[in-house]
Amino acid sequence: MRLLFDQGTPAPLRAHLTNHEVSTVFELGWSALSNGELLSRAEAAGYVGLVTTDQNLKYQQNLPNRRIAVAVLLTTSWPRIELHAATVAAELDKLVVGGYIEIAIP
Repeated sequence: MRLLFDQGTPAPLRAHLTNHEVSTVFELGWSALSNGELLSRAEAAGYVGLVTTDQNLKYQQNLPNRRIAVAVLLTTSWPRIELHAATVAAELDKLVVGGYIEIAIP
């Protein structure tokens, strides 16, 4: 599955997602795009999921009408995420088009 990491998503998480092809908005030069533009560009490029830490995205965008799933990590702390990387990977494996999930990290 092609995943796109938004700004704030710890890039080292990519090493734990061996079943996925991961790119970052920084690598693609999309850092300056607004959320709506970013989602549209990601959909057009064939990404299946956006992994973000932006907890307000669900209030700012009409996500059910999108052809991309959104997964929100509820922390940006890499040490905490790293401890639960297998759980995060399992949750990302469940993404469905137009879906929205929040991944809590203890």
